[in-house]
Amino acid sequence: MQDSTQGGEDTVGAFIPGPRQGMEPIASGPLSGLDFAAKDLFDVAGQITSYGNPDWARTHAPAVASAPIVTALLRAGARLAGKTKTVELAFGLTGENVWHGTPLNPATPDRFPGGSSCGSAAAVAAGLVDFALGSDTGGSVRIPASYCGLFGIRPSTGAISLAGACPLAPVFDTPGWFTRGAGLLARVGGVLLPASAPLAGPLLKVAEVWAHAETAVAAALAPALEKLANRFGQPCTLRLAPEGLRTLHDHYRAIQSQEAWAALGGWISAEHPAFGPAVGERFAAAAAMPEATASAARAFRKQFQARLIPLLAGGAVLVFPTSPCLAPLLTSSTAEQDAVRVATISVTAIAGLAGLPEVTLPAGSVGGAPVGLSLVAAPGRDLALLDFARTAAEALGLPA
Repeated sequence: MQDSTQGGEDTVGAFIPGPRQGMEPIASGPLSGLDFAAKDLFDVAGQITSYGNPDWARTHAPAVASAPIVTALLRAGARLAGKTKTVELAFGLTGENVWHGTPLNPATPDRFPGGSSCGSAAAVAAGLVDFALGSDTGGSVRIPASYCGLFGIRPSTGAISLAGACPLAPVFDTPGWFTRGAGLLARVGGVLLPASAPLAGPLLKVAEVWAHAETAVAAALAPALEKLANRFGQPCTLRLAPEGLRTLHDHYRAIQSQEAWAALGGWISAEHPAFGPAVGERFAAAAAMPEATASAARAFRKQFQARLIPLLAGGAVLVFPTSPCLAPLLTSSTAEQDAVRVATISVTAIAGLAGLPEVTLPAGSVGGAPVGLSLVAAPGRDLALLDFARTAAEALGLPA
């Protein structure tokens, strides 16, 4: 372990406060010569994982060993440049942290960076590292990737070990990563993911997500969809959630709440930690989640999986806006942020509830604010989806 400032001055506040503590590669490999950062919920040997909260840091000892995902990247030749900021206990979608500071969004500094993986997204978007690890429960890789103009992946649930990572809602939690190019997104996947059968399409345009998106967002992504149609064939339009996207949000939040309290409620009850605005309220709501509501949500999740997985089993790929909304302005009110959160989770819950891999591409912008386009495949088809995304990026003229 060493102090490090390689990669340039952190002018966007992406890294956790204090000297950057990096680690040199363990061996040479496919990622040699590249720097990466890790969200501060992944253990790094000898360091305290603060999980974005000073009381968590106070009550936890330095990690004895690094998380396997960190070790795998070091063995592949990458160098760890340091740990990045996260929303407290990963329970938030804007990227705000009152203790460590909220990272700037390098693509549009007047807006939030998004997601609890905010620091990792900011570090990659600012060019401080080549790629960065995040985690995604309700969208915390996909949304900051969309907001910051990056490539990002939420792998299939369970595809990559989360040993040595702090939990939020284990049934949904998955690691993920950010890059500035489609090729590196796939190279990292080649280190971390098992092989999978290729994807042949067709593209499936999810009608209600496009209709749910803000008019400007949908319009900004329409040219990208047309280019993908020219490359992969005209998309088939379908309705995925006849019960309504808000129903997906409500069931997702019920399960997430029960999981979050089961994972973290014991520590919260014992330590009475100080939380920033809204985080404590989210955990209070999680503690009060009725068992009957969560049980009904878990039953719905099984039905939703049974609906989606056969639909995608032959190699089809869903396509829709990653986020229905632009990144909220830093000046937006709590009510405005809450409205964005509900609208966004109504979309991110599709892959979350079904455990599907999702890649987001920086395919458009509205007034300089980036918007992402998502591709979603069957579970376990992660590497094939990354290859598909690389071809899609080429068709869109995006960075390789």
